[in-house]
Amino acid sequence: QVQLVESGGGLVQAGDSLRLSCAASGRTFNSLTVGWFRQAPGKEREFVAVINRSGSYTYYADSVKGRFASSRDNAKNTGYLQMNSLKPEDTAVYYCAAGLDTSIAARRYVYWGQGTQVTVSS
Repeated sequence: QVQLVESGGGLVQAGDSLRLSCAASGRTFNSLTVGWFRQAPGKEREFVAVINRSGSYTYYADSVKGRFASSRDNAKNTGYLQMNSLKPEDTAVYYCAAGLDTSIAARRYVYWGQGTQVTVSS
C-alpha cells in the first residue's frame, strides 16, 4: 500500500508560480512512476504530467508544456510539480498518482493523493 499526500496549492495571481509536492509513504517510492492530474469544476479529470521511476523521462500535456516541470527526489520519497506562468485556466484540484508505467490515462494509476486546490486569479 502507498499513501500519497499533496501539498503546495494555494491562491495566486496570473503569471505567478507554485510548486506542488507529493509525499509518498509505504511501498518503495522509486519503483513507481508519478503522474499529475487536475480536475476543474464541471470538467473531467485530465492528465498534466508524468515522470518515470528514475526521473530521466517526463511527458506533459500540451496545455502545460514549457510552463510546468515534473521532478522527483527518491531519497525523500517525494515528487514535485513546478508550475510557472500560471493562467486562470490552470485553476483546478491537482492530484498526484503513482503507478507502474508512464501512462497518461488516469485508470492506469493505482494510488492517488487527496488533491490540493490551485486557484489562479486574473
